[in-house]
Amino acid sequence: MNQRNVDYISRNNPRKLYPIVDNKLITKKYAKKHNIAVPELIDSIQYQFEIKNLETILKGIDKFVIKPAQGAGGKGILVITDRKGDSFYKPSGMEVSFDDIKRHISNILSGLHSLGGKTDVAMFEKLVDFDPVFEPYSYEGVPDVRMIVYQGYPVMAMLRCSTHASDGKANLHQGAVGVGIDIKTGRSLFAVQNGRNIERHPDTNSVFSELQVPHWDAILPLSAACYEMTGMGYLGCDIVIDKHKGALILEVNARPGLAIQIANNKGLLDRLNYVEHKAPKSASPEERAAFSVEHFGAL
Repeated sequence: MNQRNVDYISRNNPRKLYPIVDNKLITKKYAKKHNIAVPELIDSIQYQFEIKNLETILKGIDKFVIKPAQGAGGKGILVITDRKGDSFYKPSGMEVSFDDIKRHISNILSGLHSLGGKTDVAMFEKLVDFDPVFEPYSYEGVPDVRMIVYQGYPVMAMLRCSTHASDGKANLHQGAVGVGIDIKTGRSLFAVQNGRNIERHPDTNSVFSELQVPHWDAILPLSAACYEMTGMGYLGCDIVIDKHKGALILEVNARPGLAIQIANNKGLLDRLNYVEHKAPKSASPEERAAFSVEHFGAL
């Protein structure tokens, strides 16, 4: 962890660039500028007095996600997958009222879920209609691909699959499953939950060895392009697969965790060193993706 912080994050990620990734609203702005696809923003609330507009914001909307613009680790994310009148429902089937949502937004604005406890903004995004290929592998939520990108080169990937324990969120610290993904093929390698190797999804009983991530040829250059978008050399890119829109950048992280190594049963250091000493310094996202496929495939 210390080596990651000193040799990779501090050296490759200038502090002045952190707002680009630490604030999801700013990330969306930069993504649009660089023609990078992201989930659609419905609206946002910045001040407490604006909460009274919630009914108008959500008029006619049945599926959405509310998240703090400066949140981290999946904290403060509220996923709504259904609505009947003024009653909303989480992926677990738990009912949520307008008053519940208003309290949640108020907590976001006060900084309860944000980095450093700073006052924050509540974002409303359209819920991703995830690819049905993932239905056997993700329970009550949307799975995402975490890709570590170093100096513009995708070096390691995993699929994060939600579970009942994670409340429909693809966050490993909350009980989601991490599945190592082969950079070359997009196929599964290993699966872990709470640091332990598993072979089947704990809720669906589906076998992870049969998992193949769709749109893999698009995911690799998309993640590589986040290097130009942010200017940062060490990144974690979170990508979701919408069955209509394909691969979308969900968010970008300047301090990606190291659990991806456990899911892949392989350390990052050799691949980081290879990029640093062997990879071309001037190449397009597509060329960098091709380099990674050639040199970092597990199979």
